[in-house]
Amino acid sequence: MSFEGFPDEGLVFYEGLEADNTRTYWTGHKADYDQHVRAPLQALVDELAAEFGTAKVFRPYRDVRFSHDKTPYKTHQGAVIHPEGRASALYVQISADGLRVSGGCWRLESDQVARYRRAVADDVQGPRLQAEVDRLSAAGWSIDGDRLVRVPAGYAADSPRLDLLKHKSLYGSRSWEPSDWLHTRSALEEVRSAWRDLARLNTWLDDNVGSTTKEPRRR
Repeated sequence: MSFEGFPDEGLVFYEGLEADNTRTYWTGHKADYDQHVRAPLQALVDELAAEFGTAKVFRPYRDVRFSHDKTPYKTHQGAVIHPEGRASALYVQISADGLRVSGGCWRLESDQVARYRRAVADDVQGPRLQAEVDRLSAAGWSIDGDRLVRVPAGYAADSPRLDLLKHKSLYGSRSWEPSDWLHTRSALEEVRSAWRDLARLNTWLDDNVGSTTKEPRRR
């Protein structure tokens, strides 16, 4: 199956799910989800796999074990590319709100955070990251991630790139509201272009942070 766009029926499906997040709605509209959401997203990441790697398409069910919100279904469909041995990842998401793409690190273990901060403080690698973050911000990317409120331990309050030092994770995101091009192959080219734009950020993270050496968390 080739990617031909995200059908409007998929966005309508999520509008309905937002209004009625129940098993009854899901069961009655699962065919819409399969045909108009999951299938086109799978087709999109399959076409991009040769350049970016194989994506994992997430399950539509929420993990409600530790959440006060017990609604059973996600109101978006996402897919992630996270090659083994790397710190960085790429992400794409479709929902009633439109299209969203992201890249970077969403969660870092303590050993990765330590390496990240050493690199940020470095006189060579730190300015390189700052320049790339500034470039992405100027190009319309939102730079986010978990951050400390205070100065991290071991660093002075007047440390260069203090804002970056406070980060415990770092990623960039862009979003597009629903538009006619979303229903065409133009959506694939938007994702491709956006992921290419994140290449330098992800390379910096892979080179300076790398994968964790800690044991995998139990789920």
